[in-house]
Amino acid sequence: MVLSLPLPAQKFSIGTNLVDYANFGTLNIQGSWSFARHWSLVGDVKYNPFSYKTKIGSDLSAKQRLFALGSRYWPWHVYSGWWIGGKLQYQEYNRGGIKSARTEEGDRYGAGLSAGFSYMLLPHLNLDVGAGVWGGYNVYRVYSCPVCGLTEKASEGFFILPTDLIISLAYVF
Repeated sequence: MVLSLPLPAQKFSIGTNLVDYANFGTLNIQGSWSFARHWSLVGDVKYNPFSYKTKIGSDLSAKQRLFALGSRYWPWHVYSGWWIGGKLQYQEYNRGGIKSARTEEGDRYGAGLSAGFSYMLLPHLNLDVGAGVWGGYNVYRVYSCPVCGLTEKASEGFFILPTDLIISLAYVF
């Protein structure tokens, strides 16, 4: 008689996108759960509370809080090879001081599409590369003087932006 034991599959992953750290130190984490051979549920959180003083006295910042929830389709099987994904996303942001003293802050709501490839470096370590785009609705204000809060413009409207430039390390459980 042969006794067969079920083998544990790689069901979960947790990772971080290295490219986001180059965006003024944006902290980020991504969790994923494989619920079928070709599908995974993905959640992202990004946070950047930092601003940087320049020699001329202005502040550089790309502050944000971002939350995303979506899924990925893997033609081969989860956590290996090519994938395409979709997600719903919310971002609260405040950026400025890069080109001028003007700052913009607002809220973005939308959906995104992305694609990429996952390289299995070790049995439990993956390198993911990919890119994406997202669009939706933006409600924002532009301030000409961030210290005094002088509002230059308040507006809202639709947007399409690149997102998810990915070079990520993920640990697969």
